[in-house]
Amino acid sequence: MAELWSLPITELSERLRSGRTSPVELLDAYLDRIDRHDPALAAFVHINAAARAAAEEAHAAIREGGWKGPLHGIPIAVKDNYLTADMPTRAGSEVPLDLPQEDGAAVARLRAAGAVFIGKTRMHEFAWGMETPPARNPHDADRVPGGSSGGSGVAVAAGFAAAALGSDTGGSIRIPASLCGCVGLKPTFGLIGRSGIVPHSWSLDHAGPLAASVADAALVAAVMAGSDRDDPGSARRAADGWSGALGAGVQGMTVGVCRTHFFEGLDAEVEASIEAAIRGLAAAGARVVEFEVPELSAALGAIFAVELASSATYHLPRLRDGSVARFAPDVRLLVEMGRLVSAVDYLQAERYRRHLGQRFAAIFRDVDAVVSPTMPLTAWRVGQREVTIGGRSESVLAVSWRLTHPWNLLGAPAISVPFGVDRAKLPIGVQVAAAPWNEKAMLRVATGIEACGGGPAARCALPENRP
Repeated sequence: MAELWSLPITELSERLRSGRTSPVELLDAYLDRIDRHDPALAAFVHINAAARAAAEEAHAAIREGGWKGPLHGIPIAVKDNYLTADMPTRAGSEVPLDLPQEDGAAVARLRAAGAVFIGKTRMHEFAWGMETPPARNPHDADRVPGGSSGGSGVAVAAGFAAAALGSDTGGSIRIPASLCGCVGLKPTFGLIGRSGIVPHSWSLDHAGPLAASVADAALVAAVMAGSDRDDPGSARRAADGWSGALGAGVQGMTVGVCRTHFFEGLDAEVEASIEAAIRGLAAAGARVVEFEVPELSAALGAIFAVELASSATYHLPRLRDGSVARFAPDVRLLVEMGRLVSAVDYLQAERYRRHLGQRFAAIFRDVDAVVSPTMPLTAWRVGQREVTIGGRSESVLAVSWRLTHPWNLLGAPAISVPFGVDRAKLPIGVQVAAAPWNEKAMLRVATGIEACGGGPAARCALPENRP
């Protein structure tokens, strides 16, 4: 019989609704696993003392016929940059932030749906990195989980929570999803309100979930979606019709493969796995077409200018009072670099973003979704600052978000789905993106890839001799 912590939300929800499992029993299954394994993996910075009371309340409500929906009684972990009423928020930093203890918009929607918040997950300080120290990859504790939502990736892949919340400015949901072997979903910009999330870059930040399957991720994201009066970027739209897309298959769809940028400088095993996924989609009835966008070579410079300037603006009080000196060295450097971005640099980056949006708008008139690797490589070792791919050496900062950041510039929906492993048994992620507001096409292709791989990836098996 499968352990409770290993089951998808879709199955757990039915067990909770029918009374075969109680929310308290489910919470305890996750807490026991956290207690045994998180000392070695460091996914959490805070375990919620109010979680048991919330689980007991959910149990009583469900027993009395007050079932609120598929997330009622489901334990979910929260990235440390989401404000919560029952837990402090530190945004991964030791610098005092004086943040209110209240629910942000997305958290409030999940709480209203009956979700139980199990704890706060570790993140790279102020969402500015790709490693999330000291969190470790559950597939190999000598390797990084990715960032900045690294703790959330670990929590899902290791079976510490049914799902976890992340934020994505240049890939920070999809990167840890790819490296840890779970699903990471970044919806269209504005679909999920961001009030109550510590900002990184106003025009690039996206909120979304990490989960064990495409269906689970879509379920959590749909509940998080909706109008947010305190977020000027909120689009006042709901996640309509997603459930019907999950089992629709890819027959008759057109899948695009951009050979420029997305297939350059890949680890050979990653490339082989992605090509296998593409062949699987074709065998399932999708038409695969190739195209090129040469100007993608300038995308990294554009997003870096926008992100640096935005981050420096948010941290201006800390730059002025000198408290930035208490940031981690890598984060401090990036925040201080933002002051060097000129108005001309910023406006040129925005002009480029508009041009790229027009190019892909034309492309998405001919293709339903674009498929690529999520990452050019699998998880690198802790402390490693450079990686070598195909004889070329690159910094991990540059290589890790190279394939994810274009979809943040465009505000388009993108998802990472596990598909195979390399010879070291480290997960490989396939990325699927679609035109803004076309999550249904993205989800159809994502579930098609999941089916080609034999279904959702299993939670990571952890040695029972860990503390």
